[in-house]
This record gives sequence, C-alpha cells and structure tokens, in this order.
Amino acid sequence: MSAVLFLAHRYLQPKRTFLSVITLISILGVTLGITVLILVISVMSGFQRELERKVLGFDAHLTVTKEGLLDHWEELAKKIDHLPEVKKVAPFVQGPVIVEFDHRRLTPNMRAIDPSKEKELGKFIKEGSFDLRGDHALVGSEMASTLGLQVGDKITVYSSQHLNEILEELDHLEKKKEKASLDSLRQLVLPTELTVTGIFETGRYFYDSEFLLLPLHLGEELYGLGESVHGLSLWIERADRADLVAKNLRNQLSDNNRVETWMDVNKQLFDAIAMERHVMFFLLMFIVLVAAFGIMNTLITVTVQKTREIGILKALGARASQIIMIFLVQGMSVGLIGMVSGLTLGLILVRWRNEVSHALSSLLGVEIFSRAIYQFSEIPAQVIPSDVALICSSAFFICALAALIPATLASRLDPVQALRCD
Repeated sequence: MSAVLFLAHRYLQPKRTFLSVITLISILGVTLGITVLILVISVMSGFQRELERKVLGFDAHLTVTKEGLLDHWEELAKKIDHLPEVKKVAPFVQGPVIVEFDHRRLTPNMRAIDPSKEKELGKFIKEGSFDLRGDHALVGSEMASTLGLQVGDKITVYSSQHLNEILEELDHLEKKKEKASLDSLRQLVLPTELTVTGIFETGRYFYDSEFLLLPLHLGEELYGLGESVHGLSLWIERADRADLVAKNLRNQLSDNNRVETWMDVNKQLFDAIAMERHVMFFLLMFIVLVAAFGIMNTLITVTVQKTREIGILKALGARASQIIMIFLVQGMSVGLIGMVSGLTLGLILVRWRNEVSHALSSLLGVEIFSRAIYQFSEIPAQVIPSDVALICSSAFFICALAALIPATLASRLDPVQALRCD
C-alpha cells in the first residue's frame, strides 16, 4: 500500500504543465459544485425553517370554521379546549377592509382578536405597545411605511362587508331618489376611526404589509356579526402533530365545521420549497459530474503517458488490484481535495451570505434579494448536517466512480504490449 500511495502521489505532481492545469480544473470543478450545492440547499432549508417559524408565530396551529358564521362559539370553544393536546382556543374575525390615512388608502386584511388570549403577538411589536383596548389598532411595519403612519395617528377603517348592499342602495336611490335611501346608505358606509397604538414587524413581508390587528368587538361591529365570529384559532402542544389533532377534531365535531392546519393553509408554499430543494440538488449535482469527467480525462491522459511504467510494474509482479488502486487513489485524492475546499468555502459563504449579497448588489447596481418578492428582510439559511454529509459523500462517490473507469483500463494493459509502447 505504501508503494501505491507513493506512485499515486507522484502522478498527482506531473511534470507536464497541461496535465497540471487539467488536474487543477478538476479540483476547482468539484470545489465549485460542492460550494454551490451547500449554499443553495442551506438557503432553501433556511427559507422553509423561517417560513414555519413566522407562520407559527403569527398564525394559529389550527382553525375551526364553517360555512357562514360561528354562532354560540363559546360552547364550541369550551368543548375543544377540553381535548388533549389543545393548549388554547381563541375567537377571530378576519376579512378585507379599507384603511384611509392622509388621503391615502389601502385594502389590507383585518384580523380581529381577543388580545388577552393572543398575548404572544406582542413579541412582534416594533414601536408602541400591544394595546388593543377600545378603538385601538396595530398595523404592520410595511403598511405603516406605505401610509406614513406613526404611533398615535388616527386611521379611518371602512368595512367591505356591505359592498353588495351599497350597490343595491345606489340602484334604489337612482330609481326613486328617496331620502330614506340616503340615510340607509350613510349607515352602510359609516367608517370607524381608530388610534394606532403599535406597529408590528414579523419579518415576513406578506404579514407586515397586508394585516391590520383590531380588538374582537370592533371586527364584529365592522362586519355586523353581532355576537358571532368567523372562526376559532387553536394552539396545541406540538405544531408538527397538527394533522393528527385535526383528524381527531373532525371525528368529534359536526360535518358543518371545517378544520384546517397551518400546513394545509401553506401547503402549496411548503411543497414548492421542498420540490425546489430536490430539483436544485439534482441540477447542481451536474456541476460535480462535469468535474468528474475532468478527473476521468486526467486519469486517461496519465494512463496513456504512463503505459510503459504500467508495463514495468506488471512485469515486476504488480497485481491488477494494485494498478487500479494507484489511479483510484489519485482520482479520489482530487475528489477529496475538492470536497474539503468546497465544504470550507460553502460554509464560509453561508455564514457571510447577506454581506456577500449586499456587496454584489452595490457592485452590480441591482437588488439581488428583494424583500417584496421573497418576504424576508434577509437571506435565511440553515446548515443541516445530514444534507451536507449527503452532498459531500455523493460528490466523493461520483469522483471515485469516474476514477475507477480509467484505473480499470490501466490494470488490463498487457505488459508486453505496454513495454513495446514508444
């Protein structure tokens, strides 16, 4: 084995410059392939983790709704609250509204909640306080920036619930021109003036730009629900068991009730991320395959150049397995060097990904990572050891397989023919 390692090491340091360049390119190819794979897979894993964290931080684990409204929801809430694994149940009213401030208007989603039961949302407060008493409201940071809102400002909120009624009243007014119709229409469009007591920031652009938090009683007033609500939010002991808890709930509740988990609501998004991770893995693995062909080309060239040496080794009694090991060790060494350098560079880029992104944005004059598109303020990343191990082991196996083919060809050389080679 010492002779095999000695010869493999000598062949890794060829005298001819062209062969040295091929070897260097092969190492560089493996390095870049592993670097890009680690960086991309880590970023995709980070996207999935951050989405789960932000979704679970702002949304409930499960929601119970039905066609129409939930009447007498207190009884249903008590029934659900006594079920195993259920930690907390809270009512909510949710739907689109029109928000006006300083002659500017937006149409966000209003979520009316019971602040005493959803205190954990207070951790997202960036400015002001988590105060939803009386005619108070909380707005997302992106919405506040768009409207120019600050804590203490007053906003006007119109409900879109009565849009059909408004259109019907307008038609009626146009036909009969009655004062009663005017008064009825005025009641339908009567706005609610609220004071902004806090600005929240979840870190996800969708929530920060599209949501307005109100007290439950205001949501019921805006939508004319009386004592009814749109649904119930549920929190359980373990979010990953939401599917099992939802199945148990469906068995115990009536058919009119609909139970959805946080995974159901965001299924398309998480499925898309998982698919992209798998597709990117296989696509980027072709970079390593190209590098493996470079290793194969290098070893075939070495085999041709060392034909006489191979003949002498076989004439001296070298076994075919020893000849194979010489070239196999040479190819595996190239793969190992590329793997180690790629792993190091990949982890460095993952660590400094945001700084590199900002530097490239400044250098190229383009926005590489848009918050509006990706819904994150910074590039998320999570290094999963099993993914890194799979990437490195796959790359090393491909390089070893590429080295095995020319090594096997070299071992089959006839020593007589090899010694006659000029």
